[in-house]
Amino acid sequence: MPKFNFMSFIEEIERRRTFGIISHPDAGKTTLTEKLLLFGGAIQEAGAVKSNKIKKGATSDFMEIERQRGISVATSVLAFEYNDIKINILDTPGHKDFAEDTFRTLTAVDSVIVVIDVAKGVEEQTEKLVEVCRMRNIPMIVFINKLDREGKDAFDLLDEVEQKLGLRVTPLSFPIGMGYEFKGIYNIWEKNINLFSGDSRKDIEETIEVSDLASSELDVLIGEDAANTLREEIELVEGIYPEFDKEAYKNGELQPVFFGSALNNFGVRELLDCFVEIAPKPRPKQSDTRLVDPEESKFTGFVFKIHANMDPNHRNRLAFVKIVSGEFKRNTPYLHVRNNKKLKFSSPNAFFAEKKEIVDISYPGDIVGLQDTGSFKIGDTLTEGEILNYKGVPSFSPEHFRYINNADPLKSKQLAKGIDQLMDEGVAQLFTLELNGRKVIGTVGALQYEVIQYRLEHEYGAKCIYENLNVAKACWIEPEDEKNDEFKEFKQVKQRFLAKDKQDQLVFLADSMFSLQMTQQKYPSIKFHFTSEYH
Repeated sequence: MPKFNFMSFIEEIERRRTFGIISHPDAGKTTLTEKLLLFGGAIQEAGAVKSNKIKKGATSDFMEIERQRGISVATSVLAFEYNDIKINILDTPGHKDFAEDTFRTLTAVDSVIVVIDVAKGVEEQTEKLVEVCRMRNIPMIVFINKLDREGKDAFDLLDEVEQKLGLRVTPLSFPIGMGYEFKGIYNIWEKNINLFSGDSRKDIEETIEVSDLASSELDVLIGEDAANTLREEIELVEGIYPEFDKEAYKNGELQPVFFGSALNNFGVRELLDCFVEIAPKPRPKQSDTRLVDPEESKFTGFVFKIHANMDPNHRNRLAFVKIVSGEFKRNTPYLHVRNNKKLKFSSPNAFFAEKKEIVDISYPGDIVGLQDTGSFKIGDTLTEGEILNYKGVPSFSPEHFRYINNADPLKSKQLAKGIDQLMDEGVAQLFTLELNGRKVIGTVGALQYEVIQYRLEHEYGAKCIYENLNVAKACWIEPEDEKNDEFKEFKQVKQRFLAKDKQDQLVFLADSMFSLQMTQQKYPSIKFHFTSEYH
């Protein structure tokens, strides 16, 4: 067996950057992802993915329903090399109905790029996701997109980002004009100017070194008026905003801002060049027993996502594992902590969208896809033998509830299997009523019901119909003492509102927020939790 080489292992960690891109739907996240891949040489021409009429939609949207709806439903992983840095992008669905998938993905990233539409400014979905990043002190870079369209003034946008998102920003590039007047970008980080030609066929725009904004060369380049405006604006920027500080950025206390137009591949290189220089390498992660450092030689990792039926011709599931520490090797037995079983993986996958390749060895920061026949759940931990669990991959309390009924009695087996697998994937949550064993599906967003119905039919050959159920909130129940009279009375009185989740945990399905409050007051020794991970 090859000896563990500590130096080259550290080098591999140092050159990894694993990040997620978050935004409101339609802010241009998928386009930005595509352009970043272009720089990594991962796709030959941007839009190549769109030229095939049948497979409409960008590389990272690979489920049929996403192609139809034009929204990213499943988070996918894209890896590429750029300037000898290994970059792992975790694309996240922007649509609010899939927020839960995005929250879980954020447990697997070391930093984030937030995309904001210049015309719409900060939108509600972005606010929620940024709040999660702030709570976890995840370093963020802001990319203000679609500058070739008429939009808000750059200073107004920066104010909005600070106020609505609670960030402390510092621009590292600045637009020269906006919309029809858009002439290019002054790169504060590299002290150069990138002129906008508006020709989207050109892969990369040329940059012109401008070491001194006072020089007359600037007037020649962009015209006297634009040059004077830019000088005034940069002076303002330097007066108002803090100087960029790498440590403050890494601690989540300062957020650099870049301007550009992803569709025209403009301002993207500036973003990427700065990103590979400042973004954090893989970071330590807290487990239930200790803080685990990526540089530890023993492997640990956790499942943050499960994707069923990546290949419709084979019933297979991939468990996406984020490697936290050590080296993950092919054909090596690792401990599945929850099941207390050793498992070996003969074909761990690395990703480039729909292309997968088998990898022999992966390092902290990397995401590997493991073939799964149903032994994994979201949040599972793999180690070389140590008993530890990574925290913070919660299930959220659903906001929509429906009974799920079988529409084809001959296919009840397929339906049961399909529901079982989709729930493990974290698409939604399954509750079984204590009273009569009826199955209830709870989701964070209503669109998931369509996704479930579509996938049950197309992937499992099962048909389902839904029936409305009047539930306002699901709470996980934690009694002080299972034997005390209060808990017994609660179970008796509330019997028709009680269910079990897939982990066999007791859940209270409150029919209104008022009845939930009354129940909490009546049974003070019982704790009511809004995420499943309260242990």
